[in-house]
Amino acid sequence: MGEIVIVDTSILLNVLNVPGRNEQREAVLTELEQCIDDGATLLLPLGAVLEIGNHIARLANGNQRRTGAKVFQDRITEALAGEAPWDLVPLPDRNQLRNWLNEFPDFAAREVGLVDLSIIKAWDAARKRHSLSRVRIWSLDDHLQGYDHNPG
Repeated sequence: MGEIVIVDTSILLNVLNVPGRNEQREAVLTELEQCIDDGATLLLPLGAVLEIGNHIARLANGNQRRTGAKVFQDRITEALAGEAPWDLVPLPDRNQLRNWLNEFPDFAAREVGLVDLSIIKAWDAARKRHSLSRVRIWSLDDHLQGYDHNPG
């Protein structure tokens, strides 16, 4: 199996070209194309999807909100149909969420929110399932960039 990439909110905001959140769009699209060409498995945590929807809903311009929401709807619908370059990682079950909440105060003390914690947990689960593969979080946020399991 090739590389497994957990896609962070900051990456998809650039892919979707969300105004004010798309400053690194060209570099992100270039890396996305490289990941696809290399056969990487791209995983998009559902928490990140929800966070992106919030960012779009907060755009100041109503036309940008509607256009952004439509593009977002189309891309996530494609993912649900298996037609996007990434697969969705579902929300946790009750026990997983309970465990995350138990850990959350320590993460919050380090300024890591619940969505980022869910992304870290998706990385950790993929790392354990695919211990012989490279598994990394692809993010523009410094605090998520260090999550990179590379056994090679």
